[in-house]
Amino acid sequence: MDYRQFDNYLKNFPSKDGYFGEYGGAFISPELTPAFEEINDAYESICHSAQFINELRRIRKEFQGRPTPVYHCERLSKLFGNCQIYLKREDLNHTGAHKLNHCMGEGLLAKFMGKKKLIAETGAGQHGVALATAAAYFGLECDIYMGEVDIAKQHPNVIRMKMLGANVIPVNHGLKTLKEAVDAAFEAYQREYKDAIYCIGSTLGPHPFPKMVRDFQSVVGIEARKQFLDMTGIMPDSVCACVGGGSNSLGMFTPFLSDPVDIYGVEPLGKGSAVGDHAATMQFGTKGRLHGFESYLLQDEKGEPLPVYSIASGLDYPGVGPEHAYLRDMGRVNYVTASDEEAMEAFFLLSRFEGIIPAIESAHAVAFAIRYAKEHKTGSILACLSGRGDKDIDYVYEKYGCGEKFNLDKYVK
Repeated sequence: MDYRQFDNYLKNFPSKDGYFGEYGGAFISPELTPAFEEINDAYESICHSAQFINELRRIRKEFQGRPTPVYHCERLSKLFGNCQIYLKREDLNHTGAHKLNHCMGEGLLAKFMGKKKLIAETGAGQHGVALATAAAYFGLECDIYMGEVDIAKQHPNVIRMKMLGANVIPVNHGLKTLKEAVDAAFEAYQREYKDAIYCIGSTLGPHPFPKMVRDFQSVVGIEARKQFLDMTGIMPDSVCACVGGGSNSLGMFTPFLSDPVDIYGVEPLGKGSAVGDHAATMQFGTKGRLHGFESYLLQDEKGEPLPVYSIASGLDYPGVGPEHAYLRDMGRVNYVTASDEEAMEAFFLLSRFEGIIPAIESAHAVAFAIRYAKEHKTGSILACLSGRGDKDIDYVYEKYGCGEKFNLDKYVK
């Protein structure tokens, strides 16, 4: 592959009307079109503003605690040979995940636009916590829509959102998970767009959100690339991250696109390949339209979203961001899967051998990094640890105890 074709990638994609090749766009009601145009115009005004950029940098340093480190998993690596596993530690970002990177940017944008409220959906709760944090920081109201299934699974994050002053609004229709939460948030935004801004939680939705969220999240890969070079003097052989909608992964991937580095997006295979047992859009999806954008979707013959499942609440979405679809078609990013069982074994391995309890979402990336290390024996892989597992502790303990079923003692040499 000629990696030089990606040298000016960020300047060329998306197009002015929000397309990454044939994916993206803004398919919204005529009533909402002016609202999204207002957001786009405001973002284009401030993303080149020294005042905005410097304020965001100050927030990242003084409030978020950036840069987050790259960490060498020395003990975990030794279990599987000589391939070295590294982690970009977004679990150490304030609020415990990468989500605050774009939420603080969206909050700053809302203040610039004179909005009074932030509206969003959340699955695992990390985006909701991050947006509630941004709302508290900027003095804005905040409504978070969340499926009842996820509210039950992610109780600690629900409490955190409420403590931060957000209104957590249960969604009780359909599968009561992330897709339905997005539906409800869109409906609310249609009613309140004059005074509110919809802060989409991933690199999806109508233009300009796939671009905005990617740009705000690119700090992850920019930092990681420099840190890895400083640590080792060379590039990693491979980079990986979990993929649901696509925010942590695109933030990690885009700064590496023009480097001779293999890139892997890890989707949730869940319980298997049957319909309703997974949320592996790139593996089983087809091109379609959902929530105002075109991309790969898990859909039936009528174009309706299929039921999806993942043990990770932040990954159970029937679509994927349009930029991921384009990068797949270009052959630049390889999309693979990890099952529930693989992710949970990785969850306990990282906890036991490195003292790091990951989010279940992030454990999918760790699972692939372990698989890669087993297969390659030498070299290195840098995985994005997109969040910490505090939110998952109660659920994991109820379902898996402290990992006894995985017989982790077999790895002790």
